[in-house]
Amino acid sequence: MSESIKALTMPKWGLSMKEGKVASWLMQEGTSISPGNEVLEVETEKISSAVESSEGGVLRRIVAQEGETLPVGALLGVIAGANDTSEAIDAFVAEFQKNYVPPADDDHDSGPKTQVIEVKGRAIRYLRQGDGGTPLILIHGFGGDLNNWLFNQESLAAKRTVISFDLPGHGQSSKQVGNANFGELTQVVYDVMDALSVPKAHLAGHSMGGAIAIDMALAHPGRVASLTLIAPAGLGPEINGGYIDGFIEATGRRDIKPHLEQLFANAELVSRQMINDILAYKRLDGVDAALRALRDKIFPGGKQATVLREKLGSLSMPIQVIWGEGDAIVPAKQAQGLPASVKVHVLKGAGHMPQMEAAAEVNKLIEAQLG
Repeated sequence: MSESIKALTMPKWGLSMKEGKVASWLMQEGTSISPGNEVLEVETEKISSAVESSEGGVLRRIVAQEGETLPVGALLGVIAGANDTSEAIDAFVAEFQKNYVPPADDDHDSGPKTQVIEVKGRAIRYLRQGDGGTPLILIHGFGGDLNNWLFNQESLAAKRTVISFDLPGHGQSSKQVGNANFGELTQVVYDVMDALSVPKAHLAGHSMGGAIAIDMALAHPGRVASLTLIAPAGLGPEINGGYIDGFIEATGRRDIKPHLEQLFANAELVSRQMINDILAYKRLDGVDAALRALRDKIFPGGKQATVLREKLGSLSMPIQVIWGEGDAIVPAKQAQGLPASVKVHVLKGAGHMPQMEAAAEVNKLIEAQLG
């Protein structure tokens, strides 16, 4: 079998993904492909995203048809050299399909698992993937959890340790938010790093997590190697207070859906499963009080109480800002006029969640930042 013939397979995004639906092919058979090119769109119960090729060559065979639902690891297509014969590709496909065994239900539990540590009396859920290098810590935003990074963490962990965790009041972490201000949440990041024996880390923060990352860098610059700020809070007073209030007050599908749709440039990305997951989280004991306390301290009156913009220039570590041009929660115009040392990337076709809507591009920008 020619070593230039490679399989393009159904990816596994996040810990719970078992299958995906082929939504559309972005490339036709016969198209030349470079590593990192987006080849097709796949829909999962969580959200849809593009599948990147890890190989270079030519898309010689499309195996999975649009509309077909396949398990993780199933053959989607074949990438090969221009000189590989059709007979060789036929043989490769036949051999792959003969040997492929769909993962059993218990196989989905064999990968990385979330763990819980106690940090000063709080239980904090976290996920560690990868090994080596200066670790990267991912900090989610208001109302989110570590699953906000399901399209990013595994890819970024190919070269280093990557840690995501649920902030207090979020996900499966303790719901006690203390003073409910940035200082409190920044201290949690510091304590999590200590508990996991991470002396220094790159930080990537989304939305409220971006402001926490900035505050961490200002308070403890020796612990922060670089900052990636994704649609960050903390760079201006304006924020969509209606979204925050609506997210907190919503109790059912009809209430929450229009607010979740504001997170994305493409509202169709808000799936039934996403809505169900958010509602299940909001019904947990302590969540309502935690979210209200955070809103009242961090976003009182529909404004950002803390603006750290003028302090960015005092930081010596590399800093980049990534924003979706269509952000309806924190306006992308806040990326303008930052210190010249801050790299700014405004992504077309993305809203407030570019790490999900434009995951491949965001992952490349983070990789470039980390070197």
